[in-house]
Amino acid sequence: MKYITFAIPCYNSAEYMDHAIESILKGGEDVEIIIVNDGSKDNTPEIAKRYEEQYPTIVKAVDKENGGHGDAVNTGLKHATGLYFKVVDSDDWVDEASLAKILEVLHQLVDEDKMVDMLVSNYVYEKIGAKRKKVIHYQNVMPQNRVISWKDMGHFRLGQYILMHSVMYRTELLRMCGLELPKHTFYVDNLYVYYPLPHVKTFYYVNVNFYRYFIGRDGQSVNEQNMIKRIDQQIFVTKTMIDMYQMKKIANKKLRNYMINYLAIMMTVSSIIAIRSKNPENLEKKKELWEYLASKDIKVYRKIRYGILGQTMNLPGRPGRKVSSLAYMVANRIFGFN
Repeated sequence: MKYITFAIPCYNSAEYMDHAIESILKGGEDVEIIIVNDGSKDNTPEIAKRYEEQYPTIVKAVDKENGGHGDAVNTGLKHATGLYFKVVDSDDWVDEASLAKILEVLHQLVDEDKMVDMLVSNYVYEKIGAKRKKVIHYQNVMPQNRVISWKDMGHFRLGQYILMHSVMYRTELLRMCGLELPKHTFYVDNLYVYYPLPHVKTFYYVNVNFYRYFIGRDGQSVNEQNMIKRIDQQIFVTKTMIDMYQMKKIANKKLRNYMINYLAIMMTVSSIIAIRSKNPENLEKKKELWEYLASKDIKVYRKIRYGILGQTMNLPGRPGRKVSSLAYMVANRIFGFN
């Protein structure tokens, strides 16, 4: 039995993918590693095949035409046989001791017939040049060492939301809810985390610093200049999240509030990218995005627009945009997100 399937989307990842793969191999026969070569033009496929030949019971190498990160995740999910599904980007890695602890927990849950829909753990910003590594944990939000539900959740702080780095879904839940990420689109990790949430009934929080999120490489999608270039894709993802659910139909209040606050963060990110670009066309796109939210759900619009984040991103005129930009830079120094 494979307890966790790790999907590693790879595009021209030859320089650094070994680190990700080697860190997961420490899980032994409890894990499955699916290396998805997303149409790479370097020797990524050769490296993947080498691992598959060396570890035939653990590693699968899958080649596909280029479709982007989301399509590579879709492919990994189609090939997954593990009870749980985890995405690890090819320039990131996992902590070996934390992996052992998570596998121990999963063994226990399976043995006791208490499989949960979502397992959450901490992640660490492995930021180039940072003297101190920022750890995102959930100790104040989720009780530890027991199965929990939405009613047990505490208050999420800004910068503490569940991201792809911290989440591991039950594989069959992802298939049951029909998750399929769009092709050739950046920032779809938000859709990956957000879309399954109303289907998640049970959680387990393992308080270990499991995922190591490498940040600072020039080509990364979260590099600010790249985000400005791809603002249309950021806005597309945000609109897709707006369209996914009518919040009034989300019965669980804590889940509903969490999802609205997640949307608020996405609206903030899209807005600040437009502001930082100093491009009048992008500022118009920002305005249109807020109008789109209002047209879809006026109650959610008002809650976000007149909350702290919404007000900060919509201060009038050039002085207001300077204040918004300053708030972004302060937050970036605190959280180190790009």
